[in-house]
Amino acid sequence: MMGIAVEKKKDLYDVIIVGGGPAGLSAAIYLGRAKYRTLVLEKERFGGQITITSEIVNYPGVERTSGSALTDAMRRQAQGFGAEFAIAEVSGIDMSGDVKKVLTAGGEEYNTLGVVLALGASPRTLGFKGEERFKGRGVAYCATCDGEFFTGKEVLVVGGGFAAVEESMFLTKYAKKVTMLVITENFTCARGVYEQLDRYSQIEVRFETELLEVGGEMTVEYAKIRDNKTKEVSEYRAADGSGIGVFVFVGYAPATDMIKDKIVLNEQGYVVTDQNQQTNIEGVYAAGDVCIKNLRQVVTAVSDGAAAATSLEHYLSEMYQKLHLESRADDRQKSNEPDISIENHAAKEGFLDEAMRRQLSDVFQRFENRVVIRAVITQDAVSAELESFVNELVGISDKVISEIDETSLRTGEQKPYIDV
Repeated sequence: MMGIAVEKKKDLYDVIIVGGGPAGLSAAIYLGRAKYRTLVLEKERFGGQITITSEIVNYPGVERTSGSALTDAMRRQAQGFGAEFAIAEVSGIDMSGDVKKVLTAGGEEYNTLGVVLALGASPRTLGFKGEERFKGRGVAYCATCDGEFFTGKEVLVVGGGFAAVEESMFLTKYAKKVTMLVITENFTCARGVYEQLDRYSQIEVRFETELLEVGGEMTVEYAKIRDNKTKEVSEYRAADGSGIGVFVFVGYAPATDMIKDKIVLNEQGYVVTDQNQQTNIEGVYAAGDVCIKNLRQVVTAVSDGAAAATSLEHYLSEMYQKLHLESRADDRQKSNEPDISIENHAAKEGFLDEAMRRQLSDVFQRFENRVVIRAVITQDAVSAELESFVNELVGISDKVISEIDETSLRTGEQKPYIDV
């Protein structure tokens, strides 16, 4: 194994991060800054689930932003430190031996010393009519994240377990009225939990009740509900005629099917890690919502990514000695190659050389107002290059910012373009 690792050193990554959400991006920032060769593989779109959130107001130090803007900034920061990115669905990971192999559905094979599993976990959906359409626009899955946006409004909570009860009580801080829709005859959590509901006069509970549909124009205006005891279908609207919120709490599904026979998981399918985010396999770490945790928020995800990356640095240092590999920093010094930093990474490996970047920087600094580059892209190779080019331009000056048009990603529009 030692000989193979040394022979293929140029094709050997220090770390491959599987998943491009906040946890994976955070790990990429830390590892890139530590000058480790890092590759982030994401099957859909970088940023993860948080990209569907139009407004974030509880991320420390950032008063107000969108999920896309926050994670786009994280990605640019990681790219500036030298992290590489690719759209690819990982189909398998060989975790045996010192050199791990990451396989993709497209047939690619990557060699790496370390792996960060930032696979994420998705709230379980119910499939009622309108659920997909109104995600992030009236249909939500996290009271801590989105409860404030329904201040003074009426909300429906779907679910009868521990999370549904706890989140319903939390929502009374904002909502004028909370109506719980429980499909079973009783709650599915401990009596001591649901008995607390008696203290909240604004919470109403409807048992043996099922949500069939939500609808409206821009946001949810009504919901169709069926009483499974009487089979009667009724329409729920807010008393004051305003929009309503729908919160679904029927559990989470960790994306661990690919690794369930290789990594130790708990009964719910979440990855078991130690305090440093290491799994039961040396060199393999996990971060973010795929891990066992009480709070699934962006802030906890980036914390996990940072912890995993920092621990991995020590592991990689040991592996370099064990396999007699020279560090990337040593390689650069021997070839008189400059360190990869925010200022010069794009110039070294991107579309623009250093002279062009300096000229553009002078031009951008003379702008009186910021310029927004709106890139409409799909997930093909051309779009990936287009997005890299846009990110390279944005990295030159704070006078230029970018936006990614999500509509094209949903509709599958094939022709990418830039609209300045």
